[in-house]
Amino acid sequence: MKSADPKRLINPGFGRRNALPHPKGRELSDTALAQISDLFAQESLQNDRLIEYLHKIQDQFGHLSAHHLAAMAHLLKLAMVEVFEVASFYAHFDIVMDGEQAPPALTVRVCDSLTCCLFGADDLLANLSKTSPENVRFVRAPCIGRCATAPAALVGRNALENATVESIQSAISNQQIQPDRLDYPSLADYQSRGGYQHLQNFRDGSITADEIIAKLEASGLRGLGGAGFPSSMKWKFVRNQPGPRLMAVNGDEGEPGTFKDRHYLEAEPHRFLEGTLIGAHAVEADRVYIYLRDEYPHLHDVLNREIAVLEASGLITKGFLEMRRGAGAYICGEETAMLESIEGKRGYPRQKPPFPTQVGLFGRPTLIHNVETLYWIPLVLDHPPEWLPSHGRNGRKGLRSYSVSGRVRNPGVKLAPAGTSVRELIDEFCGGMAEGHTFKGYLPGGASGGILPASMDNIPLDFGTLEQHGCFIGSAAVVVLSDQDDMRMVVQNLMRFFEDESCGQCTPCRVGTEKAVALLNQPEWDKPLLEDLAKVMRDASICGLGQAATNPLLSVLKHFPEDLR
Repeated sequence: MKSADPKRLINPGFGRRNALPHPKGRELSDTALAQISDLFAQESLQNDRLIEYLHKIQDQFGHLSAHHLAAMAHLLKLAMVEVFEVASFYAHFDIVMDGEQAPPALTVRVCDSLTCCLFGADDLLANLSKTSPENVRFVRAPCIGRCATAPAALVGRNALENATVESIQSAISNQQIQPDRLDYPSLADYQSRGGYQHLQNFRDGSITADEIIAKLEASGLRGLGGAGFPSSMKWKFVRNQPGPRLMAVNGDEGEPGTFKDRHYLEAEPHRFLEGTLIGAHAVEADRVYIYLRDEYPHLHDVLNREIAVLEASGLITKGFLEMRRGAGAYICGEETAMLESIEGKRGYPRQKPPFPTQVGLFGRPTLIHNVETLYWIPLVLDHPPEWLPSHGRNGRKGLRSYSVSGRVRNPGVKLAPAGTSVRELIDEFCGGMAEGHTFKGYLPGGASGGILPASMDNIPLDFGTLEQHGCFIGSAAVVVLSDQDDMRMVVQNLMRFFEDESCGQCTPCRVGTEKAVALLNQPEWDKPLLEDLAKVMRDASICGLGQAATNPLLSVLKHFPEDLR
């Protein structure tokens, strides 16, 4: 007769799945469970809203304690690790484990992306850190979409442009930590100018989905988030898939140098909302999810308020437009990573195919557009089909919204003919170079779009014109550099950004960005090794972050060798 297994004597359930006499992992705190239960007493909890719940907990308590995470996991019937892995993925969540000190009540985020660095963000942060005000912390942050007024900072939820030590200290002292209410056209204002008439015409049958798609196709409207895919073709792909269908709006413009979506949402939110509803109606989407980056808290207020107005007016049913709040992850600007985030997960990009038009949000065919593309839809319908392509320069057609920052006299969003060159942008739209600066080079498409020298200032800035030079236009974020800028510093800044923002899912990107930063910090750059590393990252990374992260590095090696001596 075999002797009894001692483990079974101690625990009769040993060896049988789910047979333990008490639950595994962290014990629930009765206090924490009561607090979280009270916080969500009025909500019907859904796992896909996990990130929204984490925001609500942090907004209420100032951080995410381990006990609160355990209580949230209990209510959602998830393992603690499933909640923890999501909370720890996003930069804006502050997790406090047992024995750790909670963060200060107020966080000031100082942007350290390229344009803000050019305008003194490093010195600003260093000087702020010396002030040590009580219960305030100062942290570096990636681009917060205020590049035209660099350096920029977020004091709590309040954005400060052209930030200084004095302006930040004043905001802290005066408790200016919430965004001011924007002045923008109301629903009534927008309707008085014909707003939502296209949507009404669509709904009452005066114009059909096929006719709208034909107008989009004739206009040449393309996706303006970076890829430039024809909008009409995307609508056709989704419509051809069996229902039910969904729609997702990408408002996570985190590319350093990009701020055009913020500009248009601040100027005319209802034009964007009408374009969104027309797109949703065209593909017969059951619901629309608007994913907006957390760095735009004032626009969360605007859209939540105006969606409620649309619901009260009867233009939409309650819940048809659902806002989702990002949490500080650049990778969620990649469309499939955004879908994962909306589903309450880490923002890991998906393998393609299948494409989101086939298998998207919650496994359904999904129409995805960025904010600016949807903003243009009512404008396209306002005009004859030939209106948009009648604009353009240098053999290109259409209009482009260029986010211009850096060493120019008048930075900002510049609506210009597609194909406008950087020299034309600087001279005609930006008032020339900033005083005392001589044009040296430029980023034509944000951090990942590469860098070109001033001698190549006549290239039309549009989709398909820059690839032969190892660059691309992306979301048309143009950063202008001058003779006073060190190209080594520029590349180091951009590569540190990609290292920080790599989601870590694939080895080529996770390890490659880290190794690239280490190599760039050496006094002498090993050009053959850097080029070899760039090739591996470009060929083997899952998504565009790793594939394009070394574009600025390769550009500087090619075009600015004198800066590397």
